This record gives sequence, C-alpha cells and structure tokens, in this order.
Amino acid sequence: MQKFLAVILAIIAGAIGLVLYQTYKQSQEVEQALVYQQPRSVLPFSLTDHNGEEFTNERLSGKWSLVFFGYTSCPDVCPITLQELNYVYKDLNQAAKDPVQVLLISADPRRDTEERLNSYINYFNREFVALRAEHDVLFPFSRNLGLMYSISDDMSKENYLVNHSASIVLINPQGQIHAIFKPAINVGQVPSVDAKILLSDFTKIVKQTS
Repeated sequence: MQKFLAVILAIIAGAIGLVLYQTYKQSQEVEQALVYQQPRSVLPFSLTDHNGEEFTNERLSGKWSLVFFGYTSCPDVCPITLQELNYVYKDLNQAAKDPVQVLLISADPRRDTEERLNSYINYFNREFVALRAEHDVLFPFSRNLGLMYSISDDMSKENYLVNHSASIVLINPQGQIHAIFKPAINVGQVPSVDAKILLSDFTKIVKQTS
C-alpha cells in the first residue's frame, strides 16, 4: 500500500512539475514579437538625422534601437506609434543595461525636410531620432530591415498618402536585426503596436540575451 501511495505521489509531483515548467516557459515566451533565431546583418547605410548629422551603422552600436518607417503627414499610424513608444520609453531604458533609442525613418523625403522632421519628432520626445534619405537609399534599407513602403497616391496632390509598414524592428547593441514587433490588426481600428506588450516582449528578449 505504501509503495502504491509513493507511486501515486510521484505521478502527482511529476504532473505538478510539468505544469509549473510549462507555465514558466510560457511566461518567458514573447507574445507578439518575431525573434530571429540568428540575428540578421544590417547592410551599410548612410542617412541624415533631424539635426543634419550623418547617421550610419556606427550609431546603432551599443544601443537597442526601435526602428520604424513613417512620415510627418501620416494621419494615424505614425502619431499613435510615437505616442505608444513615448509612453514606455523610460521603462524600456530601465529594462536593459544598454540604452534604447527610437528611430523614425521618413518614407516621404519630398515633404519631410530636416526642419520639418526636427519639429515633428521633438513634439513627441526630444530623445527620439528622425531620419531621412532619398528613395535610392530608402528602398534597399527598408528591404534589409524587412519593412515596406510605397507611394501609390497622386503626388501632385498636396496631401498625398504614403503606404508603409506599421511594424517596429528591434536592432540589438551589436547592430544586428534581432526581432520585429508586429502590430495588432483589429477590424475598424488603426494597426499599431501595443506599448505594454512591446515592453513585456522587449524585457523578455533582453533577459534572454543577457
């Protein structure tokens, strides 16, 4: 009888251990981010920031970078994304030993001058960086990051629209593409990355790499 009870207790203990392990494992898994098993290289590039200074691969080193494409005339996705990132910016920096920088890449260099980008990005956060270049640089750069943009609207119109990804790319302190945060797609709502989920996923990613 004692042996039988011992076997039962062992089975129960094993089952409890399996449940706890699965719970722990799930708690460590990211919710919405796609994490690359092997970080991808960022090909050499040269952009100009909103202060008129050159921005190359070197300025990715030693920092976690959150990168997305947008433009200052964007009616919805861009301001929402910047607001969400500003909301958790302090917490993101507290979650990692390396500093975090937010990079907005303009997909509309025709209208987004250095002065316009400067005014726009500083409205959301003076530590954020807005970048620009002509399309011959932007197209290959966006493909390298796994993002897309296109101008299918009539550019002769004053308020033409630019189609662009709502995803945010995470570049690690080694200057490599580490993950991509996908936006939530809900009917009738603007696609955007949830700040709280991004923060949670980012914290898990940082812990996994430390």
